[in-house]
Amino acid sequence: MTAPTTSGPAARGLAPRGLASQGLASPGLAPEGSSARRPVALDLAGRTALVTGAAGGIGRACALRLAAAGAKVRAVDRDAKGLEALTVDTQDLAGALEPQVLDLTDLDAAEAAAAGADILVNNAGLQLVRPIEEFPPDVFHTVLTVMLEAPFRLIRGALPHMYAQGWGRIVNISSVHGLRASAFKSAYVAAKHGLEGLSKTAALEGAPHGVTSVCVNPGYVRTPLVEKQIADQAAAHSVAEDRVLVDVLLKDSAIKRLIEPEEVAEAVLYLCTPQASFITGTSIALDGGWTAH
Repeated sequence: MTAPTTSGPAARGLAPRGLASQGLASPGLAPEGSSARRPVALDLAGRTALVTGAAGGIGRACALRLAAAGAKVRAVDRDAKGLEALTVDTQDLAGALEPQVLDLTDLDAAEAAAAGADILVNNAGLQLVRPIEEFPPDVFHTVLTVMLEAPFRLIRGALPHMYAQGWGRIVNISSVHGLRASAFKSAYVAAKHGLEGLSKTAALEGAPHGVTSVCVNPGYVRTPLVEKQIADQAAAHSVAEDRVLVDVLLKDSAIKRLIEPEEVAEAVLYLCTPQASFITGTSIALDGGWTAH
């Protein structure tokens, strides 16, 4: 039995009448010359990126990778010595790095720092592992200030420029804990879950202006923050530190290793390319299969 034949615009792969007149392509068809048909462009020359928590860990890896792709990177951190070391490591890269010592609890300064940024990477974070009944309220407040309110103010500061030029990338370094909870991490989990909602809202508002907003959700990354957690988790769970990694931190991960900061940075870089323009309002899990459960 043969399939029926058709004729007319649909048979020739053309957009149905009405879609073409509105400047819209038919579903499933990329516009002629679309960046979706080209190799991934990793050249960020002429773009200005702001990365928070840039002195170490994921933030450092992101700052280096974006600068290697040609971006001018505003590296924000409260660690002046860490930023100084980072600056040395970017001397031979295609882009440039501007270190900026800033405590993100100064929310007005954070918002001002984001003005004119084409790319915003909200990465800075802190962690304390304690049962809720023992969790210091002042630390809970600080964690939410740095990891949720500061990203809001940074996004708020960056959007006018992004909207004006019709292009922008917001990449929020969330966590598997933005998708799943763990005991003894009330402030961190609350902040990351809030960041997920903020990112989705920014995606919905930014879409008509060419601005995307995405969460990247790593599992445990080989960073000083995680190294400190190993000691904290050992105390919280009353187990030896050498068993924390496998029995506690990686218990739900199918891949039994830490993810490297550079692996996260590659995902961040891809989200800044033209080919990633349709990825927005979502979360990309780099969790070794944790959330497959």
